[in-house]
Amino acid sequence: MNIRRHLSVAALAGTSVLGLLALSACSPSATGRAADGKLKVTASFYPMEFLAEQIGGEHVEVTNLTRPGVEPHDLELTPKQTARLSESGAIVYLKGLQSAVDDAVKQSGVKHVADAAALTSLEKHGTEVGGHDHAHGDEHAHGDEHGDEHGGEHKDGQEDGHEGHSHSEAEGGNDPHVWLDPVKYAEVAKGVNKTLAEADPEHKADYQKNTDALVKKLNGLNKEFQDGLKNRASDTFITTHAAFGYLAERYGLTEEAISGLDPEASDQSGKRIKELHTLAKKHHVSTVFFETIANPATAKTLAGDLGLKTDVLDPIEGINDKSRGRDYFGVQRANLAALQKALGGK
Repeated sequence: MNIRRHLSVAALAGTSVLGLLALSACSPSATGRAADGKLKVTASFYPMEFLAEQIGGEHVEVTNLTRPGVEPHDLELTPKQTARLSESGAIVYLKGLQSAVDDAVKQSGVKHVADAAALTSLEKHGTEVGGHDHAHGDEHAHGDEHGDEHGGEHKDGQEDGHEGHSHSEAEGGNDPHVWLDPVKYAEVAKGVNKTLAEADPEHKADYQKNTDALVKKLNGLNKEFQDGLKNRASDTFITTHAAFGYLAERYGLTEEAISGLDPEASDQSGKRIKELHTLAKKHHVSTVFFETIANPATAKTLAGDLGLKTDVLDPIEGINDKSRGRDYFGVQRANLAALQKALGGK
């Protein structure tokens, strides 16, 4: 073994990294600006990237740390990505979803940071069976009360409209999937607008204009969900992992997940599968949903055992060639159509 050669390579690599960091500190990007003067924004994964692009428009250069097709929960950052993060003019991320990003943001020294988890209220969600009052779901009248209570004047963080819900604490943390609720996503958008305006006050008016347009579209999407899910035969749906808790609450639905908040930390015990068998029959579940990124094997097996259909309900953690839409709005509308079909919507 040539120890001298390995030491030389290691020394050279270390020198190169130090040189790279030294150069980056002197480069235009260290000011948080791209070569063309645009604000450099780093987003942790697709929903944050979408907000940054929609709000920043022509004034920002957005980099997504999570490549298309990669499960965001599993993201590991390269040294190069970590170095680039520290050169950002602004960061848009969701604390608690990606531990590698949380650590890197903390160490980045970037002043202008929008944390989606701090821009709207978070709740506990998980596998709901045993802690959720299903009586509210399939036996109530499906009318305008869903839109008024869950989609219109609902104030996040309050208990109004959530009687009967006792969400599982087993996950050990809050549910981060706020972007799947258009109302909460709009709240996050407003916070991202504020961060970009502070980082780039020259274009504050444009950021506000873009945010107003985005929020209007999200309000319209919320109305589409209200109207589209108003008349349905069932409220309960089964999905791969517990990504749809906020969406379910917003529109008076009950999500039952095969696994928990993290698709890789699944609760696929025999007891859980047995519970799902029972509730599927009791609540007339027709469909087991799987995702475009996570492994669909368990969902398809469960559906096969029960003689149920399968379909895609996309948590929109990334857009790829399998996505049923080209952007957030396209995929959300595909999700609405899938839920209408599964729940007997008219």
